[in-house]
Amino acid sequence: MTADAPTAPEDQGHPRRWAILIVLSLCVFLVAIDNTVLNVALPSISEQLHASNRALQWMVDAYSLVFAGLLMTAGSLSDRHGRKKLLIVGLVFFGGASAAAAFAQDTGTLIGMRGLMGIGGAFLMPSTLAILVQVFHERDRQRAIAIWGTASALGIALGPVIGGVLVSHFWWGSVFLVNVPIGIAAVVAVAVLVPETRDLGARRTDLPGALLSTLAMSSLVYGVVQLSEHGWYSPQVWGPLVGAAVAAALFVWRQARAESPMVELSMVLSPRFIGAALSGALLMFALVGSVFVLTQHLQLVLGYSPLRAGFATVPVALAVMVTAPLSPAITQRIGVRTTVAIGLVVLATGMVLFATLAPRAGYRPVLAGLLVLGCGIGLATAPVSDALMSSAPKEKAGLASASNDTVQELGSALGVALAGSALAAGYADGLPAGLPESARRSLAGALEFAGLQGPAGGALAEHARYAFGSGMRLSMLICAGVALIGAVCAFLMLPSCVPPQDESAETPAAVGPDPLGVA
Repeated sequence: MTADAPTAPEDQGHPRRWAILIVLSLCVFLVAIDNTVLNVALPSISEQLHASNRALQWMVDAYSLVFAGLLMTAGSLSDRHGRKKLLIVGLVFFGGASAAAAFAQDTGTLIGMRGLMGIGGAFLMPSTLAILVQVFHERDRQRAIAIWGTASALGIALGPVIGGVLVSHFWWGSVFLVNVPIGIAAVVAVAVLVPETRDLGARRTDLPGALLSTLAMSSLVYGVVQLSEHGWYSPQVWGPLVGAAVAAALFVWRQARAESPMVELSMVLSPRFIGAALSGALLMFALVGSVFVLTQHLQLVLGYSPLRAGFATVPVALAVMVTAPLSPAITQRIGVRTTVAIGLVVLATGMVLFATLAPRAGYRPVLAGLLVLGCGIGLATAPVSDALMSSAPKEKAGLASASNDTVQELGSALGVALAGSALAAGYADGLPAGLPESARRSLAGALEFAGLQGPAGGALAEHARYAFGSGMRLSMLICAGVALIGAVCAFLMLPSCVPPQDESAETPAAVGPDPLGVA
């Protein structure tokens, strides 16, 4: 596993494992912040760079498309060429592109830098979890994954708060510039503390497989992202989805015939892998979809500013911090599938609480739902990730980690698209006839229209808020149903306990020649 540090007894793991975990958690925290910090800065970017709504959307989507498209390829490369190496490359890309984005003078440059940040994120994310499972023995691995996942949850929750503070006191570029010192510190810490590991049995890189994987994932995410705006019947939706299906079929065909495939089909088709991947994807669908809708409720119905809305969602991260460290002990007592299933049921309960919110109910019922939501996340996330990682041999840890990130990214994209579509449909059905299209399209448009109507607009605004509540109720119930389906899948498909990984292919000194050939 490592050639630059003394080895530890087999049942203990790497002697620096806890320090390494802190470094890996810092890397994950850096990427997680970026998932939410940009949203707060978009209004300022629109004003100062004269960006259209389309350009703002591309600033968000450029990162997601590149990130999702390259994850599987990056995970495979990390197994072949070294996980530490790919982690450092990812940090350099991410930090360098962040610095350039901070001083962008036009929207095209900013969109391009967001794409480069997606490359960095795709390179570093799979390496973090892959390194973690190398340095921790099974006894401590799930606890380490719980801490790693908590760092990610904290980053996502604190992103809007950090972004709001930075934009309020500096300028929009500061939300990117803050990544640079964190990235530099992470690079130094990785170089000093983290051992290099790779798959000694890996052969040449499967270049055709990598290209097909990237095309399939990018097309799939693009089609899903376009869904909420254009609907199922638009060529902008089904065109990319058909392209993704064709590329995925060619990818499977290639992997079944390649001498050195990028993905071992026997690994990804195992029931344990499918069960963990499906449970993780459905968890992220329900979670991200519900939070997407809830954020709009906080800002448009309760009238919170983006910064206040960010602070309002922090309790979910606090609940994760409390429950995630307890998850390994609970899993040992009642088993993986039961813990994950209970976590998803708790998650669904939080969404049902959100579905019952009245337009003027205030923050207290929102807080109750957030705390329940956080408890469900804390219970389910670590055992799901551990089950997926343990379904692959240790020498394929990078690919397994990339698979974990990929299913979460797909689940998140689907959650936003479908929850957003349900919200829009329920909202439009609850509005009176005769309103302009801008008012029927969103609550923000309806409130703007009502503001132009003088005193008569108050009743319209209230009616629009109640219509939004109808759409929110539909969205939350859909997300709750998805979480319950995930609970059933977890209970039926996950094992009661996670068996040890096959470690035969990687020994404590597994640093060999770098296989740079291309198949």
